This record gives sequence, C-alpha cells and structure tokens, in this order.
Amino acid sequence: MVTMADERAPAIPGFYLTRRPGGYLVHMHSCAEYLRRIRHMTGMALCEAGVTREVAERAELVASELIGNAVARCGPFVPLVVEVVADHDAVSVKVHDPDGEHLPRRSGLPMDNSRATGGRGLLLLDVLAPGWRTVLTPVGKQICARLPLSKGDACA
Repeated sequence: MVTMADERAPAIPGFYLTRRPGGYLVHMHSCAEYLRRIRHMTGMALCEAGVTREVAERAELVASELIGNAVARCGPFVPLVVEVVADHDAVSVKVHDPDGEHLPRRSGLPMDNSRATGGRGLLLLDVLAPGWRTVLTPVGKQICARLPLSKGDACA
C-alpha cells in the first residue's frame, strides 16, 4: 500500500503517484480500485496538510464526481490526471481527461426533479466548489474546482 509519506511511489500498471506539497498528482486509468484509492489518498493527504476532515470529505466527493463524469463520458480505463492540493485559502481538485469535444453541461432541471437522468453532480459541484471551470487543453480538457477554506477549515 502506498502511503502519502512516499514522495514518489513505485508505479503500478495504470497508476503513477507523485506527492506534492499539500497534496498529490496521479496519472491513472479509471477503475473502481483506483477510484477507492483516490478517495483514500485525498482524505489522507488533505488531513496531513492540516485541512479539517469535513473539508477533506467534500474534496473526496468532488474528486469522485469529476472522475465519475470523465468515466461516464469516455468509458472505463480512460487515462486521467488527478491533482488535489491544499493551500492557505482553498483546496484545489483538478481532473484532466482526453475528451475535449464534450464539455460538462447541466441538465437545467432542479436536483429534486424525478425526470432528471443526469446533471445533478454538476449542481453538487456548484455548491461545494463555486466557480468550478473547464479548461480546454491540447490533449483534452481539465475540470478545475476550488473548495474555499474558511477560518476554521485549516490547521495551518
């Protein structure tokens, strides 16, 4: 098992982790095992960086949603780059996928509408990471979300 204390963990097929100050960067292929690992690493890295457990759990949810959206759009085992880093005023969660053609789109229906077949996750992002954005890159797109920290959210 890789711990966050490792600066650069040994690569395993489809998963390459690099520790960053306040977080990590990982190149991965999406699968259930690696998504569980990302959730665990997000909580661990952010708590080590001095962020409260509550904020770490929100970041885990945001990362899961962004990865899930990439998998829904691109399919399983899509190559992704996931970065989670805490600084003095926010936690940044970025997920890069190879599909720059299809951008996130809200359904336009409220969260509690029974006819909605999707799009609720983007409303969740609006609540947890207001101002999230999509950046087109030469190899796809990156969704950038920032979870602002209030005075009591960080121990640093």
